[in-house]
Amino acid sequence: MRPSKVIYDRAHSAIAEADAADFDFDAIMEGADWFHWSGITPAISDKAAELTKLACEAAKRHGVTVSVDLNFRKKLWTKEKAQSIMKPLMQFVDVCIGNEEDAELCLGFKPDADVEGGKTDAEGYKGIFKAMAKEFGFKYVISTLRESFSASHNGWKAMIYNGEEFYESKRYDINPIVDRVGGGDSFSGGIIHGLLTKPNQGAALEFAVAASALKHTINGDFNLVSVEEVEALAGGDASGRVQR
Repeated sequence: MRPSKVIYDRAHSAIAEADAADFDFDAIMEGADWFHWSGITPAISDKAAELTKLACEAAKRHGVTVSVDLNFRKKLWTKEKAQSIMKPLMQFVDVCIGNEEDAELCLGFKPDADVEGGKTDAEGYKGIFKAMAKEFGFKYVISTLRESFSASHNGWKAMIYNGEEFYESKRYDINPIVDRVGGGDSFSGGIIHGLLTKPNQGAALEFAVAASALKHTINGDFNLVSVEEVEALAGGDASGRVQR
């Protein structure tokens, strides 16, 4: 029952005070396939918010796929400030990733689901997925669906919508959690890898959910597993037997 607590010590950091002149975004985006950004970055400072916009504009000029993990953080800004910054940035986004809190506080969309009560039926999300895709032109809308029974026991799955079809992943019962910080980032990394390499959105989502489930078993922010380990879990091997 003891939750993790995060401190954002970003004031006067390099990214908080960087200027547009510090980056040649056209050179950065030249030849790139994918640009991913997090909602934490524009929340750090007004300068960082402007840099995020410039980076997105350059990505679009160079035909780069843009994804965002909405990542609302109430310790960094209010929902009013978040929406004033985040909504205009959505015009550049192809792939939108976020949980139910992110969608509501960053974009103003609330799912029909009792998340606090642990009821994360994917049916409650379909309406807002369609509405978000229609309003912002997203190619994919993706949400993780976390059931938080305690700090060390979570249910974990996700859903994706490509404008035509919904796909809901298998569910993982993660108990005990070693460290859940970084679970969302590992999911984003997994879905990017999946959408770039897998044959369809379902396979991409299963890879991402499995990658993030494995991250919950690792201390620290980084997901120290191989593609092969993720694919083994996504394929149904959750026995945890020692491999000799």
